[in-house]
Amino acid sequence: MARNLHLNLFLMPRGHHEAAWRHPEAARRRLTDLELYVEAAEIAEAAKFDAVFLADALVAPNNGGLVANVALEPLTLLSALAARTRRIGLIGTASTTYSLPYTLARQFASLDHLSGGRAGWNIVTSWLPQAGANYGLAEDVAHADRYAIAEEFVEAVDALWRSFPADAVIDDPESGRYLDPARVVPANYAGERIRTRGPLNVSGSPQGRPVYVQAGQSDTGRAFAARWAEAIFTAHMTKESARSFYGDVKGRAAAFGRRREDIVVLPGISAAIGSTTAEAERVWEELDALTSTEIGLSRLSARFGGHDFSGVPLDRPLTAGDFPDPEKVEASKSRAMGYAEVALRDGLSLRQLLRKLAGARGHFTIAGTPEAVADVVEDWFRNGAADGFNVMPPVMHGQFRLFAEEVVPILRRRGLFRHDYEGTTLRSHFGLGEVSQQPTLARSA
Repeated sequence: MARNLHLNLFLMPRGHHEAAWRHPEAARRRLTDLELYVEAAEIAEAAKFDAVFLADALVAPNNGGLVANVALEPLTLLSALAARTRRIGLIGTASTTYSLPYTLARQFASLDHLSGGRAGWNIVTSWLPQAGANYGLAEDVAHADRYAIAEEFVEAVDALWRSFPADAVIDDPESGRYLDPARVVPANYAGERIRTRGPLNVSGSPQGRPVYVQAGQSDTGRAFAARWAEAIFTAHMTKESARSFYGDVKGRAAAFGRRREDIVVLPGISAAIGSTTAEAERVWEELDALTSTEIGLSRLSARFGGHDFSGVPLDRPLTAGDFPDPEKVEASKSRAMGYAEVALRDGLSLRQLLRKLAGARGHFTIAGTPEAVADVVEDWFRNGAADGFNVMPPVMHGQFRLFAEEVVPILRRRGLFRHDYEGTTLRSHFGLGEVSQQPTLARSA
């Protein structure tokens, strides 16, 4: 069977470049205006994208008011988008570190029902410093502990989603039977850190359960993805790095009895598109001219767990001594390691690194014509680096329209991307198999 390319919109309301909100082509609606998000979703759905994805942050922005940043709660927003779209998948981020399994299981099961089977859960462990304080903790949870919690959390949610299978609902007014109680069983999950009894009070959803999405890239994150993820959002600045990740995580999945095609790997791509290469490059130049060194340093510091880069000269090549040991970073470990590796490999100055990260935060960036962008997409797809892409437009909505209306038709002509949806669920868009709703043997006390 021929592989199908997958395209997902990573929706940032005015664009992914940190200065996008200042660009004259950026959408001018308020960041709390539903129509801003509806318009983006409609562009993506018209182009037959697999899904729209919303990230999340559990802390208020600390950027001195220099970046447009309002974080609407993803599940609330996706529920509104479910009513305004028909086929496109809806993927929302929720933390395993600062959530409760029963609440989260209900929320995503509800979204899957209300959207007709289009929900996906982006499973995150929450790396931002100070998040713990917002949830009453004296300090943030350590990196290793976050993944230990995540393993139990997903096991618990999975057990809850299986505790009330769809076929338990009889709904027969004549016989007076609404449920077959024998089919509804408590999850009775009891791990070292997570406990929940169940059963869930929402029946099995159209997909069996929402699609599992994950974005960790550390060794621990890859092991977690190999067990659970059905779609992976991943960040790579080079094709070589993407190929290494692709082969590694799919190889690890075999240890859990999974097939390579059971996981869809979607690196991020942020493309500035123009009728000529020079025109496309001007988009990045215009955006970079609007960036703030102060904001760049703040974001880089956050990725390295609060390390202070302000004493590093802006215009000399960076050295290993300018970075803390990435292995000791307790924030976004894998991304921090990638930043350091690229900076040292390419001989970047701090100013150059900040500019490089301002556009897509460690994801692949390109400036080119629609044909050039399509060439990169095809190359990575055909040569073991990707099953598709998490599209990250530098400016919304203009640059995204160019991708949807200029790049996507080229991919169709090359036989890579669908002309129309073939199914109604996110699981069908990604080409994933059905999920059993039979209860599993959960951990118990």
